[in-house]
Amino acid sequence: MKTEVSPNLAEVEIIYKSKVNVNDRIKITRSADVYEALKNIYNPETVEHHEEFVLLLLNRALQVLGWAKISMGGITSTIVDTRIVFQYAIKANATGIMLSHNHPSGIVTPSEQDKQLTKKISEIGKLLEIQVLDHIIFTPDAYYSFADEGEI
Repeated sequence: MKTEVSPNLAEVEIIYKSKVNVNDRIKITRSADVYEALKNIYNPETVEHHEEFVLLLLNRALQVLGWAKISMGGITSTIVDTRIVFQYAIKANATGIMLSHNHPSGIVTPSEQDKQLTKKISEIGKLLEIQVLDHIIFTPDAYYSFADEGEI
């Protein structure tokens, strides 16, 4: 017998459909691979205008499942809601994530806030068994990798 559901209750549906064939996915083996992928994501017309935070979602084989723009801010900062970061990661069934944001100034040195955010997201990822593999600070001409610098 089918139970009637109140029209005031909305069913939540979780759907993930990849638009990229498994054999065509980009594989990440080093920070330079992430940087090259990000060059195709960040808009060259706005990268020196305002900060954006972009997330790469990876599977166990370090293949990119997809990417998501988490936030767009002002000249010197953008707000990152960690719940939104992990909504994307869980929905994509990602086992690893790569964090990135741009510095409109062109200076790739991380701020204290960048370091704190990376630590916070990494700690949450451990609880969820989703590894934060790197955090890239992106500019059109250079990048900074937290992983390369031993900060992750």
